[in-house]
Amino acid sequence: MQITFLGTSSGVPTRSRNVSSIALRLPQRAEVWLFDCGEGTQHQLLRSEVKLGQLTRIFITHLHGDHIFGLMGLLATYGLAGTPTQIDIYGPPGLNEYLRACERYSHTHFSYPLKVHTVQPGAIYEDEEFIVSCGYLKHRITAFGYRVTEKDRSGRFNVEKAAALGIPSGPIYGKLKRGEQITLPDGRVIRGADLCSEPEVGRKVVYCTDTVYCEGAVELAQNADVLIHEATFSHLDAQLAFDRLHSTSTMAAQVALSASVKQLIMTHFSPRYAPGNAVMLDDLLAEARAIFPNTKLAYDFLTYEVPRRLASEVKHQQSITNLS
Repeated sequence: MQITFLGTSSGVPTRSRNVSSIALRLPQRAEVWLFDCGEGTQHQLLRSEVKLGQLTRIFITHLHGDHIFGLMGLLATYGLAGTPTQIDIYGPPGLNEYLRACERYSHTHFSYPLKVHTVQPGAIYEDEEFIVSCGYLKHRITAFGYRVTEKDRSGRFNVEKAAALGIPSGPIYGKLKRGEQITLPDGRVIRGADLCSEPEVGRKVVYCTDTVYCEGAVELAQNADVLIHEATFSHLDAQLAFDRLHSTSTMAAQVALSASVKQLIMTHFSPRYAPGNAVMLDDLLAEARAIFPNTKLAYDFLTYEVPRRLASEVKHQQSITNLS
């Protein structure tokens, strides 16, 4: 599970930062899921190691141009990239109408199935490995944050150890893999847990932009391994954030702290904090870390590997949190 930032600027692109888009790479299934698709996203993909041909799902937070103006170009290119499969796109009301109008007026023909899903708060997608849910954020237009939850994985079953114990292969192995307890014909009682490595807790990635601080973001981000949250403004410009319904660095940090996340990565920065100005992005980082130390600044093409955690590690961390 790997996150690649394709655009980390707010509103307009700069020389070093494109507008909003991140790619979530799922190597175990050779898939890429895209979150937002600002203008120039397909060019960013070409400059990255993310493979366009693996794209299967796109999640749009809201219909402001810096989050969707790259969508039609990307979709048109995707149809020329070898043997495209179906693309599923998720987003707020109006997204389907926008895409169909672009398709009609630009005379674009998609050579592959394109399905648009209008989302509402709650679970919007589930398969054997993942659940994706969304919730309302607080912005000038309808905006959603997204939460990707990987399902827990049982530990690896030790076939060699089972064979050494004289356990016959077949349906019994399936029961032991599920952690069940069995009794062999000779009377021995075998616990499945003794033949499996420790289970892995599913990872959780949350993406929240554009929004001012709101309880919806806190709820969506609960116990996330990674929270990607906009930080358009410095705390010094908090009034601008309230006026425009965007977040400051400290608001992002407060969401992370309140939701007990493991890692905060801030993105969607105003160009006003470019190097050489009175306030720069390092100042935003310092503001956030004063509240939530485990904070990073995103930059274009930053790649972050979401770490796996064993069940015992999670239980230990929860015990420490409860004591504190």
